[in-house]
Amino acid sequence: MDIRFVTAGGGDVVAVMATEAGELLDAGKALDAAANGRIAKAMKAARFTGAAGQVADILAPEGIDFGRVLVIGLGKPDAANGMTVERWAGHAVKRTLTSGAEKLVLQPDALPTVSKAEAGAHAAMGARLAAYRFDTYKTKLKPEQKPTLQAVEIMMDGTAAAKARAEKDSAIVEGVFFARDLVSEPPNVLYPESFAERLRDLETLGVEVDLIEPAQMERLGMGALLGVAQGSAHPARLVAMKWNGAATKKGKPLALVGKGVTFDTGGISLKPGAGMDEMKGDMGGAAAVAGVMKAVALRKAKANVVGVVALVENMPGANAQRPGDIVNTMSGQTIEVLNTDAEGRLILADAVWYAQDKFDPAAVIDLATLTGAVIVALGHEHAGLFSSDEDLAHAITAAAQTEGESVWRLPLSPAYDKLIDTPNADMKNIAGKPMAGSIVGAQFIKRFIKEGVPWAHLDIAGTAWKPAPYEDPISPTWATGYGVRLLNRLIANRYED
Repeated sequence: MDIRFVTAGGGDVVAVMATEAGELLDAGKALDAAANGRIAKAMKAARFTGAAGQVADILAPEGIDFGRVLVIGLGKPDAANGMTVERWAGHAVKRTLTSGAEKLVLQPDALPTVSKAEAGAHAAMGARLAAYRFDTYKTKLKPEQKPTLQAVEIMMDGTAAAKARAEKDSAIVEGVFFARDLVSEPPNVLYPESFAERLRDLETLGVEVDLIEPAQMERLGMGALLGVAQGSAHPARLVAMKWNGAATKKGKPLALVGKGVTFDTGGISLKPGAGMDEMKGDMGGAAAVAGVMKAVALRKAKANVVGVVALVENMPGANAQRPGDIVNTMSGQTIEVLNTDAEGRLILADAVWYAQDKFDPAAVIDLATLTGAVIVALGHEHAGLFSSDEDLAHAITAAAQTEGESVWRLPLSPAYDKLIDTPNADMKNIAGKPMAGSIVGAQFIKRFIKEGVPWAHLDIAGTAWKPAPYEDPISPTWATGYGVRLLNRLIANRYED
């Protein structure tokens, strides 16, 4: 879909803004004047209040050339921000994508906390994100199900600043789409080897990609990672991606580590059958890391960033890991595996240690669809944030607020750490009782973070994908690409020259 910035023009559909109490902003007022008040009259007839996301869809009002006018509510103007504008544009695109319309015109206005240029750029971002579809495997789409929208024109005065920002933002959108595509792929198509090969494509953007196979992992002592993979016909892969964009090429990088379980049956500790198909998305953390690496490379970020993803398939094969097994890790610590469905923390144990040992990073952030417990606690609205470093935790929270990818910080403490002590090994991979599940998972990973290394863990089990009715106009109801925008913003704010 083509995104253009224009100062004048026309199209099939036009979208304007209104605030709470149904007040049109400047662009809408001008349109209403040209229509001799018919837009305001239609809004009143539809009992339009301007609540955030509310749409008055007005057909062919006299006096203007547009076939449809979409008046879309922003809610309270003082509470509106860039994300409000993105969702406003997203609603407009969702309404028109398959409607038969070929061109949509967006007319954003400045808001109390959003300049006109910022509003234009956010409108472009929202339009791009809303247009995402994953219909690769649909072969019988009816004509009315196929997208017709070919172009979105953002009409505003002084387009240069908005256009310049939108061009930079397009790199972030590409990263988000990369992550969404990966999470959406079926597990017979995306498995450790094929996932790893897709990451090789990042080399064309200047990312150094190092693929580590099982023989090398064994030499490195990655018994926890290999143990999870040993029941599958698909061998494990560890992929390290490196972007050196800072002026000081030897400066310490930020290390991002992602859980990449391309399908999780639970292994011998088999999951219930209902809903198991969703476990194709258990590599959402690895997908987010891959998306960030693509985004920073496309926008040529002036930062040093490494992404490490551990890729496995957790299957109950004849050679599968058993409850009661004890495995060695690259760190030298041993783990008693009491539940093979608590596998994400096992592969992260070796992956985060490798990231520290190989790259000596300034900080480590891991992302994982780690626990169902975080969904019980936070639903699909927030990711769980755990951190050993106050400054890093605050920086992540600030980036999350800016980008609309919410986090909620949860505690770490020695009292929770004791829950994974065992007389049989250095630790066990679950607590003895079903309590504080997401905290216990974080405490487990923390044992593999070296002293003095700032670390944060994001449990994204509730945010990497979202079922209906958690529909967001700028995100599909399945793969969200959560984490790409947050971490890209963190890099820009904290790690970029």
